[in-house]
Amino acid sequence: MFEKIEIFDKRYSELSQRLYEPSVAANPDEYQKTMKEIKSIEEIVLTYRDYKKALASQQESLEILNETSDQELKELAQAELDEAKSNIEELSEKLKILLLPKDPNDERNVIIEIRGGAGGEESALFSAVLFRMYSMYAEKHNFKVEVLNANETELGGYKEISFMVEGEGAYSRFKYESGVHRVQRVPETESQGRVHTSTTTVAVLPEAEDVELEIDPNDLKIDTFRSSGAGGQHINKTSSAIRITHIPTGTVVECQDERSQYKNKDKALKVLKSRLLKEKQDKQASEIAADRKSQVGTGDRSERIRTYNYPQGRLTDHRIGLTLYKLEDILNGNLDEVIDALITAERAEKLKENMTQ
Repeated sequence: MFEKIEIFDKRYSELSQRLYEPSVAANPDEYQKTMKEIKSIEEIVLTYRDYKKALASQQESLEILNETSDQELKELAQAELDEAKSNIEELSEKLKILLLPKDPNDERNVIIEIRGGAGGEESALFSAVLFRMYSMYAEKHNFKVEVLNANETELGGYKEISFMVEGEGAYSRFKYESGVHRVQRVPETESQGRVHTSTTTVAVLPEAEDVELEIDPNDLKIDTFRSSGAGGQHINKTSSAIRITHIPTGTVVECQDERSQYKNKDKALKVLKSRLLKEKQDKQASEIAADRKSQVGTGDRSERIRTYNYPQGRLTDHRIGLTLYKLEDILNGNLDEVIDALITAERAEKLKENMTQ
């Protein structure tokens, strides 16, 4: 483990020196590239340096304990030794986690697609609740949200809505949301006060970069149609909505949120590329690690991942057995406790896999 970190340490020093070279400082692209690489290894290197300081402190304290007969000095050295041992253990565990393979998509922007499932209008209304929750969570992390396409119902729900979340590390926070979300509550459309169960499906896609995925224009069937929805001044008046079909895979993407046909086409292509990239990555991942899949699901849209129980004010994440009685707080965008627990569980699973290899 430490041989690998020594290489990172040496590289970090080299890169830090490079920033002062005139050729790098004068070239914005080169400077940004160097800074990006520095940032990718910085936490590992700084943690390792703290670890080495703790080792040095431990050695120094041991030498004092062995060489001095002064009782007061011995007590001070013992206290420093205990602290150094504690730091060594803590930093060693942190280094193990930092050295785990990272998801290459973690720093990307993300496209989220929410679709109503079982439950009709109630499912569509809960789709709107999830969109609000994710938007508020994104705002708390200074991420930018842009709606790409929305199919709204008359009661203010969404049959489906897709949106982009832009910001460094967006995918790393939202990737655990992919799957089936189940809600148990008294619907607004229910007059008898009975609790109903409905479901909503969430898909999370890392934004595809143009260099990663080339699409042959001849493989695309592009149709225009009039926007439809629950209202709006320009609804059904102009053929600005776009439907793109990727002929080889049968993947269909629609976008009607913008008045401009060109803007809708651009957004639809972004979603299409991201869907195709996700499918490609999922296929590669299943081929490479079919027998070592993490227990914390991050991609299966058919997997029931979470239940939102309104009468009890309870949220349960079924993947890790987490239950929290603070549903209102979570629906107001305070998702960190849930997502942090999922990250911790995934790291624990990866550490376990590393130990058994």
